[in-house]
Amino acid sequence: MKMRFPRFPLLLSWFLLSLSSVSASDWPQWRGPARDGHTASETPVPNTLPAEPKALWRLNIGGGFSSPVIAGGKLVYLDAQNQKEVVHLLDARTGKEVWQVPFANVFEDEWGPGPRSTPIIDGDRVYAQSCNGEFRCLQLANGKVVWGVSFDKDFGVKFAGSKQEQGVARRRGNNGCGVIEGDRLILPVGSTQGASLICFDKLTGKVLWKSLDDEAAYSSLMIATLAGVRQVLNLNAEALVGVELATGKLLWRVPLRTDAKRHAATPVVCGDTVIVNSHTIGLRCFKITSAGAGQQAAELWANKELKINLATPVLVDHYLFTQGAGKDYVCVDAFTGKQIWRQEGFADNYAPTIALGKNLLVQTDKGDLVLVAPDPAQYTELGRVQVCGKTWSHPAYADGNLYVREGLTQNWKLTCFQLIAP
Repeated sequence: MKMRFPRFPLLLSWFLLSLSSVSASDWPQWRGPARDGHTASETPVPNTLPAEPKALWRLNIGGGFSSPVIAGGKLVYLDAQNQKEVVHLLDARTGKEVWQVPFANVFEDEWGPGPRSTPIIDGDRVYAQSCNGEFRCLQLANGKVVWGVSFDKDFGVKFAGSKQEQGVARRRGNNGCGVIEGDRLILPVGSTQGASLICFDKLTGKVLWKSLDDEAAYSSLMIATLAGVRQVLNLNAEALVGVELATGKLLWRVPLRTDAKRHAATPVVCGDTVIVNSHTIGLRCFKITSAGAGQQAAELWANKELKINLATPVLVDHYLFTQGAGKDYVCVDAFTGKQIWRQEGFADNYAPTIALGKNLLVQTDKGDLVLVAPDPAQYTELGRVQVCGKTWSHPAYADGNLYVREGLTQNWKLTCFQLIAP
């Protein structure tokens, strides 16, 4: 099929819209601009926490654990409304809703209803994924659906829900986030018929390649250059894998299958090494090297005591900062896997970390915001304030404001806190 290109005035308007929706202060996808938990270097950040952060606005929303994303003053979040999973667009500064679009039937388990995968804002489009495997590309301006796929109808991945005994995505939902680079969008579809990972043209939805036969877990994808090759990293239900971004060719594979199959954390890249964690395998690091015409992965170190379940570590210099295996916060040397220090009594199950300038901002599942110095010598707390109730959602930071989603099985809210006064 031949593609028709818009005339110059329309093309220019699209270009300007794309520029208007991107800035250095944005948080447009899972774990921020580079998917590594760091704000961009140009982003204004606070050096201290206000004693009582000002709530610029607060909304009652529906269920779900999906994180909000922000770009160009626009905020997108997903929730459950009237037995549907819904995409919402807000004015990030005022909290005023611009549009909402239901796009899938709701999923609910004992942890509550609603979507758990974080959307992506990319130029003039937003990409959203439901728990049961409905994926949509929508126009950011008005919510109109541009294209979409169904993991079930298009790729044969039947969503079982709680009937599925093992902890793969077909049981607890398609929670892992896809990734975009250039004109490519890669999704962890999880088909065991040669389509575990699928690469799409992000503008049209055309399938560019399919790869592997593994079921999807809950981990989100990363893209990195390892041993000179640009590749997609995926911690799925069976293994940690690297596939070539351009072709989907399998470059290397490390079997990491467990009985529960519920790997949830995102791979962390440190040089030519990949670090992963789960409640079963602990914290492990693999070195990627060239091997003839391909690549190979060899375990560099393993800390099997650090059975970190949900949290993804944030790398600062060569140290990892993260919630530990218990109700604690830890610092780990990324070169050796050695735990440097441990702070007890931190959070119950989940404490996502944002590298906020020269410090770390940690949100505990109890609703505390904690400012921590990334000091490998000792735990140094710089401030602490409670801003919400219980939460299992990763916050988003943009333009001096922190966007916090709270609520587990009820009382869900989305709040914009001002951390830097204008």
